[in-house]
Amino acid sequence: MQIRHVTFVKSAETLGQIPTPALPEVAFIGRSNVGKSALLNMLCQRKSLARTSTTPGKTQTFNFYEVNRQIYFVDIPGYGYAKVSKKIRSQWRRRIADYLIHREPLKAVLHLVDSRHPPSELDKEVMLMLRDSDAQRFLVLTKADKLSGNKITQSLNIVKQVMKACGEEIPIIVTSAHNKMGQQELLNRIETVLSTQ
Repeated sequence: MQIRHVTFVKSAETLGQIPTPALPEVAFIGRSNVGKSALLNMLCQRKSLARTSTTPGKTQTFNFYEVNRQIYFVDIPGYGYAKVSKKIRSQWRRRIADYLIHREPLKAVLHLVDSRHPPSELDKEVMLMLRDSDAQRFLVLTKADKLSGNKITQSLNIVKQVMKACGEEIPIIVTSAHNKMGQQELLNRIETVLSTQ
């Protein structure tokens, strides 16, 4: 898959504000500061398509990007940051679960996990949540450029153990937005998902 055209469509705070189903959707979800915006920019070969920030939780809306006039990439609000009340976190969790489980055009979900750390309890919660989704699921290890080869192998083994405990057995893609590691594999997997719909 080659991305030739990307357009920001809209931000939505509620499910009622998201675009009327028109195109297949690929969602990106992960802990705050896991590198979602950087990964989106890398995949789309844009420097500032999605805003990156050192402040966790910057993405607090569902952000829709039209790709090649064929699909939407959906940047889902990051989870797990501290500067939000428990009530708001709970509301967002329900909203995200509703989107991931019930959104008919959703064809694939990329669950981003920081390769430098074992999956958190919230990461595990998302893994369990995604089992109820009909979408294809992929686990994406981010920031792999910050690890040596041995450390990447260790990270992969830890993630596989956690996924097994959660009853998940899905493909794992190792990535780095810094050096474009995993870029083509991700794009190829997205293309395969869309071509089999």
